[in-house]
Amino acid sequence: GPLFKVKSTDERVISIKCFDDSIHIFKVHLKGAPAQTGQKWLQAIGEHSAYSTHYCSADQHSDEDDEDLVSVECLQESFQTVQTCQQKLEKEVASLLSMVEGPEIAKGFPQPLLQKVKDVTESSRIACVALNNCVLFISKQEAVHNLRLAQEQEKNKILSEALQTLACEHHELEQSLVKGSPPHSVLSDDEFYDALSDSDSVDSLSGFETVTSQSTEDEPLNCSNTERSTMSEQQKHSGGPSQANGITKYRTSLPAPMFSRNDFSIWSILRKCIGMELSKIAMPVIFNEPLSFLQRLTEYMEHTYLIHEAIVCHNSLERMQCVAAFAVSAVASQWERTGKPFNPLLGETYEMVRQDLGFKLISEQVSHHPPISAFHAEGLTHSFVFHGSIYPKLKFWGKSVEAEPKGIMTLELFKDNEAYTWTNPTCCVHNIIVGQLWIEQYGNVEITNHKSGEKCILNFKPCGLFGKELHKVEGYIQDKSKKKLCAVYGKWTECLWAIDPSTFEAYKKNDKKNTEEKKLSKSSVASEKSELDEMPLPDNSESVQVIPGSRLLWKIAPRPSNSQQMYNFTNFAMSLNELDKEMENVIAPTDCRFRPDIKAMENGDIDLASEEKKRLEEKQRAARKQRTKTDNDWKNKNQLAEGPRWFHQGPNPYTGASDWLCSGGYWDRNYSHCNDIY
Repeated sequence: GPLFKVKSTDERVISIKCFDDSIHIFKVHLKGAPAQTGQKWLQAIGEHSAYSTHYCSADQHSDEDDEDLVSVECLQESFQTVQTCQQKLEKEVASLLSMVEGPEIAKGFPQPLLQKVKDVTESSRIACVALNNCVLFISKQEAVHNLRLAQEQEKNKILSEALQTLACEHHELEQSLVKGSPPHSVLSDDEFYDALSDSDSVDSLSGFETVTSQSTEDEPLNCSNTERSTMSEQQKHSGGPSQANGITKYRTSLPAPMFSRNDFSIWSILRKCIGMELSKIAMPVIFNEPLSFLQRLTEYMEHTYLIHEAIVCHNSLERMQCVAAFAVSAVASQWERTGKPFNPLLGETYEMVRQDLGFKLISEQVSHHPPISAFHAEGLTHSFVFHGSIYPKLKFWGKSVEAEPKGIMTLELFKDNEAYTWTNPTCCVHNIIVGQLWIEQYGNVEITNHKSGEKCILNFKPCGLFGKELHKVEGYIQDKSKKKLCAVYGKWTECLWAIDPSTFEAYKKNDKKNTEEKKLSKSSVASEKSELDEMPLPDNSESVQVIPGSRLLWKIAPRPSNSQQMYNFTNFAMSLNELDKEMENVIAPTDCRFRPDIKAMENGDIDLASEEKKRLEEKQRAARKQRTKTDNDWKNKNQLAEGPRWFHQGPNPYTGASDWLCSGGYWDRNYSHCNDIY
């Protein structure tokens, strides 16, 4: 729990040190009796500390394979079988003894042999007694375990109810800070006066998150004093084998609009999973979107034109700018996409061939626990290869779900013999309990050019207090001696710009100076409150401030007008699950497009989607047990049909880290050995 103390020189100042070593300083207003008010705050914080320590300090535990656990009932059943065999053995031995102890037969049997038969009988009886005692002991332990489990469930219930209450109060407090009106459900002035934080740290107040973000479509960027690349996203690429899979014109709508989630609460599912890994939690299909995670990965390729631009650039700095823009654009489609993609089945695949964008891609689910998805994309003119493997580690932290996409992205440009690697930022979905769901990306992304040694270090900023940093991305491109060559900035939901680093730093310094002057002009609590009143609502967050002299590297394409009714899909995402009649006999039978649960959801049949999802999960579980029973492990290289068909595990050629690499052969269109997974 947190440690707290009162400043000796000022009783109104309270210092709180939390478990993560962060220190927060609060100051109580002078309203009435400050000592009495401070004492009430101390008492409340002390009670919270005791509560959180008691209910939150226990280690989180998650069974790796629940289906492999053996229950006491199974042990008792096995023991009864042993006991029956033992009784039969005793009868047979007694019969044998009566026969050999007969006067005629006994003379022909050596005494040691008779004694050995008696010893065997006695040993089997003792073994039976020992087994019986073992089962009794396990039964007692199971009773103790069940009692402790019931106690932990009660604690979890109390904690989740308290968390839900705090989340509601937190949500009202957010709204009051933004709108300038007092919350209704927080503590009244009769009990406590307001406490103001003296800490300037954004982290110390990271709980006050913004609720929504606004589309950049409503506020076009100011493109004055800039230059833009001329390559079109719809540029045709020719010269390579087509390997077309049937579609030439892509749909602009799904067969049916999305369901309303207003009558469903994701909190009712996740309240039991605080701090746990969510990859094994079975979520109701209503919280999904009609795409597999393999298809969601394919959305990295929506802005492939940036790779083609990099290929025609004249120097490594310009190429790094394009690659940085591509890395940022790869996560842009996640904006407002709060639906969860379907977990791929083991051995599931997905292919995409886009003549208009100049690439083809194959992906496969190569591991189930942990869930790992591998993909391999290449240019139709053999100008580039983009590949990687993703392990989306999910955790629930009370009000939010965090997805850390572990894995390496690798881009190879053959013309200049260059290779770039990077990892993706962390994605977080907020307001799981109450309020409007919203998404942010945060963390550092380091892109490395393994030929020149240049690096682009991008900082995806967390939203911070009042959402001032929401969606912002900033960073520098530096050479191998760490000299800054270029600055990049923008928002991952909108655009990315490049500018000279000295100009960028001068702009930031001037902006910081203006902010500090504005703070100094606030001389009273009333003026501080007026500043809160002036804060715009979260859904009116301003667009990127374009610095004169900047060059636009990338700008997001507008989403279709029906996007909100179609799971907030982009035009590119809308076409991912499209299955043309000509494709059915061309693509692999393991392709996502054949998944009946995704197809049912796409067609608007939520009940059928739920039934099919459950059926596929049970079929996969049964297949896994069968593989374990017959000792045909998924990694057994002697049984190719039982392992990943199109990828193999090995070191990344540039980082040396463990990766999944394409084995080749997919585009030969021979799928006779693919498993029946649907």
